[in-house]
Amino acid sequence: MTVDIEKRGSPTEPSTESSSKEGNIQVDVFGDEENHDIRYKTLSWQFVSALMIAEIVSNGVLSLPNAMAVVGIVPSLILTIFLGVFALYTAKLLIDFKLNHPEVHNMGDAGYIIFGPIGREVLSAGTIIFAIFGTGSEILSGQQALSTLSNSGLCATILLVIFSVATFFVALPRTLGRLSWLGLFSAVFITICGIVAMVGAGANPTPDRVVVATVPTNFYEAFLAITGPVFAYAGHFMFFILISEMRKPEDAMKAAWVLQGFSTTFYVIFSVVIYCYLGGTVASPALFSLPPIWSKAAFGIGLVNFLIAGALYSHTAAKLVFLRLFRHSHHVHSHTVLGWSVWVFLCFVAVAVAFILASAVPIFSYLTGITASVFASWYTYGIAGFFWLYDTFYLKGGAEALKRRWIGTTIATATVVVGAFICVAGTYVSIKLIVDAYAQGLVGQPFTC
Repeated sequence: MTVDIEKRGSPTEPSTESSSKEGNIQVDVFGDEENHDIRYKTLSWQFVSALMIAEIVSNGVLSLPNAMAVVGIVPSLILTIFLGVFALYTAKLLIDFKLNHPEVHNMGDAGYIIFGPIGREVLSAGTIIFAIFGTGSEILSGQQALSTLSNSGLCATILLVIFSVATFFVALPRTLGRLSWLGLFSAVFITICGIVAMVGAGANPTPDRVVVATVPTNFYEAFLAITGPVFAYAGHFMFFILISEMRKPEDAMKAAWVLQGFSTTFYVIFSVVIYCYLGGTVASPALFSLPPIWSKAAFGIGLVNFLIAGALYSHTAAKLVFLRLFRHSHHVHSHTVLGWSVWVFLCFVAVAVAFILASAVPIFSYLTGITASVFASWYTYGIAGFFWLYDTFYLKGGAEALKRRWIGTTIATATVVVGAFICVAGTYVSIKLIVDAYAQGLVGQPFTC
């Protein structure tokens, strides 16, 4: 049985637009912007790679040494490198899908093409929740940095409010092009933060530290540690939105190569150095294991990245909803009162919900575990397998194409299975560890100092 791809049409205007390569019209998300006040398609692949690094190489890198302490240096290194290569493969599948379907702006649009209206709603909601979780995680890191710098001189909730307000204002520009230079600065600052942390660890190694190749542990503790590397690569959900604002979307794979090459190399070096100097007692975030002066220096530098990454996450959530409301209307490309009012409101809601999330779940590693398990498992890994299977079936020749390309079919299917396993197992262990932490009195009350 075959199905004409035209039956799905555009994510917003069914039956009027098509994604097929076979002579049908392909409609770009933002269309012709030549005479518009607000132009979105301004990003080069170099700035896209900077924005990707700014968003991804943030909270992820700070949790990796702790993951290494839980499972040992060898399994952690193998996992970090494997997931980095795997993430490059899934990025290729995602980018190919975007190029085949120019009308796709976000995961919800892709879900509509593959799964219909239900798929659009589920993947759109998941993207928004994931982005808000990411914002909450960055806000929490910002609060931790401010607490460290001020010697806990102010109530943690007040610091959360301060950082949330700053995040809201940085998220307000309507286009990612307006944030591109900030993204570059953010990428530079998180790199310097990591270097300062490594120097601080090397200058102040933990006495009698224990560094082991492998660590015997139980399943749920080991899998919680695995969510660290998974989260460290969890930025694919934003790729569609970034590529939609590129001048040349066909250059997107160059940005993916830069991202994965840099992030994988940086993760390996950072986690090994920190773990080897600080040993099995390294905390999450790892900066808490440094002496006060080094911790303050690293947090002070990393603060820039936490702010900009949080703004990117909230910007993503707001933009998905904004385009869902106003796609193909003049509010997208013009400075209208309604357009700006809705945009500001959406950015405020995204940051406000993230603030509540950060206040209610004050343990960084658990927040990371939930986010990686429920969302990154699919957006970074599992869903990409569906992209390849769908395009191969509908654009390359149906079931015969899947049989003919059996290696790709097998890998894509395995990608879906891996994503499902990480989602189910990771969610289970994260919830169990949170329940245990509350039962043992290890978690403070929400909205307290």
